[in-house]
Amino acid sequence: MFLKRLALQHYRNYAHVDIAIDHNVNIFVGPNAQGKTNLLEAIFVLALTKSHRTHQDKELLDWNGGETVLHAELERRYGTCTLDLSLSAKGKKAKINGLEQKKLSNFIGTMNVVMFAPEDLEIVKGNPGVRRRFLDMEIGQVHPGYLYELSQYQKILQQRNNLLKQIPGRGGVDLDMLGVWNEQLAQHGVKIMKKRQSFIKKLQTWAEHIHAGITAGGETLRIDYAPSLPLSDEPEEAVLFDQFMIKLSQVKDQELRRGMTLVGPHRDDLLFYINGKEAHVYGSQGQQRTTALSLKLAEIELIREEVGEYPLLLLDDVLSELDEHRQTQLIQTFQSKVQTFITTTGIESVHLDRLEGASVFQVRQGHVTGKD
Repeated sequence: MFLKRLALQHYRNYAHVDIAIDHNVNIFVGPNAQGKTNLLEAIFVLALTKSHRTHQDKELLDWNGGETVLHAELERRYGTCTLDLSLSAKGKKAKINGLEQKKLSNFIGTMNVVMFAPEDLEIVKGNPGVRRRFLDMEIGQVHPGYLYELSQYQKILQQRNNLLKQIPGRGGVDLDMLGVWNEQLAQHGVKIMKKRQSFIKKLQTWAEHIHAGITAGGETLRIDYAPSLPLSDEPEEAVLFDQFMIKLSQVKDQELRRGMTLVGPHRDDLLFYINGKEAHVYGSQGQQRTTALSLKLAEIELIREEVGEYPLLLLDDVLSELDEHRQTQLIQTFQSKVQTFITTTGIESVHLDRLEGASVFQVRQGHVTGKD
């Protein structure tokens, strides 16, 4: 896929910007705090209707107030389409080719992106919540139905937790109602877990090969899914449902004491091993960064495998943090097949001699100028 135009109105520090794009590699150059990352974030938001930087949509609105409007013209293998997303205090409205989508899940997946930013190191060394969010956003891009299951699961989880928090002295927990929530939690939970298991298995295949290439065969990378209950290889949904229900019955007393749900995909984790040792614990900073890079490059290939074309690649101030070998690996990966958007404070950190033509944009105080 190829992004041909990006237009923003009242988005963060941009009152208005309209960028025509005609190259495979596009570099946004400027000092810090000028709005470079905001441009990449806007592309990400058009793809997933949410930011990779914040959970608060109000932070995306123009700093002076008003409705925010994002627009993109995208060339896909089946033709050109337009995307429009508006954000306001009342919520979000999304349109594809001018037609409003009743569900945001119908909008998500029209444009696919892979973002690589310095904070992605947290996927490897951060808390499990960061890794679950990574899984949810990436799976949701290629399987929008997954987002529906996740939304339903989260609603049921909240209701179930509210029930578990009831104080015994005021009538106790309604165990019949708890049984109803158990079934609904398991019903949606098993679908989420199966999709995560399948996604991680495919991600492992790509990441293992890519990581070996980046490290010249010096390291092996393994990615393991760590669900909150035992999960056999490719289990039948009905079998997994029964296992989920059994596990809930086993921890019922503990849940009643603690007032929270202790089993389910909201407690899953993703583990990374380098040469058999857990990267989070034993990996050096360089190894952890290489693991994150392998993961992102694997995403690109996995999305291509799932949707039939490559996603957009967004590199937010990361090339300068990579050594010469890793820069070369990354550039060789994207230059001929993936449309890429790069932010940097100085063009000297980007090896233009290795790029087959690139557009260079200057970004200053919410204004974008120049194209070479």
